[in-house]
Amino acid sequence: MQLDKIPQLKHLKSNNFFLLAGPCAIEGEEMALRIAEKVVTITDKLEIPYVFKGSFKKANRSRIDSFTGIGDEKALKILRKVSETFGVPTVTDIHEVEDAQKAAEYVDVLQIPAFLVRQTDLVVAAAKTGKVVNLKKGQFMSPESMQHAVKKVTDSGNEQAMITDRGTMFGYQDMIVDFRGIPTMRQFAPTVLDVTHSLQQPNQSSGVTGGRPDMIETISRAGIATGVDGLFMETHFDPANAKSDGANMLHLDHLEKLLGNLVAIRKTIVNL
Repeated sequence: MQLDKIPQLKHLKSNNFFLLAGPCAIEGEEMALRIAEKVVTITDKLEIPYVFKGSFKKANRSRIDSFTGIGDEKALKILRKVSETFGVPTVTDIHEVEDAQKAAEYVDVLQIPAFLVRQTDLVVAAAKTGKVVNLKKGQFMSPESMQHAVKKVTDSGNEQAMITDRGTMFGYQDMIVDFRGIPTMRQFAPTVLDVTHSLQQPNQSSGVTGGRPDMIETISRAGIATGVDGLFMETHFDPANAKSDGANMLHLDHLEKLLGNLVAIRKTIVNL
């Protein structure tokens, strides 16, 4: 585990993989607390270090009528309440330079979306908050090129960077994970595999992104076997009615069994 390179998350250090998980977007306080409580119960039982994930707003939408959020401050306050209630760190994504300082007042990890990871001003603004910066690998980028995104963070005086692979564009409407990239990116920073976004099917004619949630366990198992430091996945108790990315989310009821299987694989890998 490379979490000792990230001081703000040192308390998560264990011999296990860590997990970033939660809903795609914060839809309200009750739903966020309900999901967090369930995931905390499971991860405590399985001794998986946990970071609650939730977007305070969604900026990368296919259609203008897509859900974007419940209000920035309202959603960020909910993220803070999750952290205070369950004693877990939180992560949210930012899209504009001014979002960095605003979100940093409420969360522990600032995430740079894949489409924006080459935006120098945004990456530098996140780094200068002193928070952990989670850099999503662009769907259009090679694993090797992520060293430059990491260097933007470290050159800004912040050693707390992570990389998250969310797949690579395969044609116009599909994603694929190249697992050769995991050991490559781990040379630059702790590396996470975003399982659910890697299974998206973007650019559908309806303007609503599709997905392959039936492949979540397959991709997760492969990631653990390849040696990822952490997994990222979006989960919801009612994916069919989630306001964002429901098509590729994991149903919350399936999380414990999946994580149990992955812990068993991790133990086997560690003992090899």
